[in-house]
Parts: sequence; structure tokens; C-alpha cells
Amino acid sequence: MFDAARSPRLEAVRQENVRQAALNIGEVLSELKEQFPRVTASKIRFLEDKGLIIPQRTSAGYRKYSASDVNRLRFILSVQRDQYLPLKVIKDHLDAVDRGENPAALPGGAPAAPVAVSSEMSESLELHSRSVSLAELQGITGASEKLVIELLNYGLIESMSGLFDANCIRVTKSAVQLSAHGIEPRHLRQFRTAAEREYSLIESIVGNDLRKLEVSARARAAEEAQEISRQCLELHDALVQRAISQIDR
Repeated sequence: MFDAARSPRLEAVRQENVRQAALNIGEVLSELKEQFPRVTASKIRFLEDKGLIIPQRTSAGYRKYSASDVNRLRFILSVQRDQYLPLKVIKDHLDAVDRGENPAALPGGAPAAPVAVSSEMSESLELHSRSVSLAELQGITGASEKLVIELLNYGLIESMSGLFDANCIRVTKSAVQLSAHGIEPRHLRQFRTAAEREYSLIESIVGNDLRKLEVSARARAAEEAQEISRQCLELHDALVQRAISQIDR
């Protein structure tokens, strides 16, 4: 008698479905490495920061990626690599797809866009893509009006016509969390100074492409700048962790 539960093929399909239902970032990298050997965890997190993909989180806060998330990453990485399109162009295209629209094809014969994401992910993407008011910024981050004003005064965030972008949200969230340790916005000015110096270094490296008019050249410059920035962050974290490791010795 045939036992479906013991069928090797059905069991393999079942395991594949389970695996694809909730991949961690290491498993996602394994899925992508053959096609995109240079992809890294920091690259995926950067795309998340830019609002191009929003993985679900476990109750413990760990990221989990679905099969549709992996397909979306493949699309983004393919278009970046093959068409050298800026992330903003890719994001605008995907945002239109997420809204259920049928946007025009991307330049350069880009592959078809992935299917629209779930409504839950769409809400998260929409939050990353739009600017928010002061009241929304406070609601999202839990920041007091006083804290936001101090961040503005110290140049850590800035508003455009009274609205705050996704980077302002990230800075404010970090400031709220650091305030629990007694760290105030005035203490954070050194981070702004360090960021400006880091950008100056990056700009000196990619400056030639930035001065060109071609979209592809500027896209290459942006991608190289992002990679340099990720490596700088890795270096910074390693140096800080090395110092912290001395505490309990």
C-alpha cells in the first residue's frame, strides 16, 4: 500500500516548502550565492534599510524571509547588476507593482518584476518609502517632541516642508534607544561629524563617475559608495567590539 507520508518525493517537497516559508539570512545567502556571488548579509540589510524589502520578524526579533522575498531580492540584484539602475528607479518600479499597477518596463530589458507582496509587507514598504509628519515620527519612534527638536538643532535629522524621511526615522529610533542609557542628542554630534568625514572619503573615490551625466555611471558610483560604506561600518563595528572585548578579560 502506498504511504504518501513516507514518499521520498513528497517529503522532499514538504521540506522544501517549510524551508522556503521561513529562511534566515544565512539560508537566503545560500539561495543567492550561485547567481550573485558577491551578495552579503550587509547588502541585504542595506536593501531593507532602503525599503526595497521588508522581511517578517520572529517574536525574538529575528528576520525570516519567504520565497517571495527571495524572488524579490533576485529581481533587485539582477537589475542592479545587469542594468546599473539606481535603487530609486528600482524602488519606484516595485512600489508601483506593490500598489497593483502595471508600470512600464524598466530600461535595458530588465526581467519581469516579482508579483505584488502581501498587504502586511506592503504596509511596511509604504512606511519606508514615504515621509512622515512630526506627529507620525513621534508615534513611530516613541520620541518626545523635545528629543526631536534637539535632534533637529544638532543637525542629526532635518525636515523637508515639515516632513521626515526614512533616515530621520532611523536616527530618531536610535536616539530614543540610546536615551535609555543616558546618551543625549548633544553626545551624538560626533557621529554626524564622523559620517560627514566618511562621506568625504567615499566621494573622493567615486567622484569621477558622479561627475558623469550617464545614469549608468552614477548608478555604478552609488553602488560602489554603498559597498564602501558597508565595509566602513564593518570595520567600525570590529574596532568597537575589539575594545569592548577587553572589558571582561
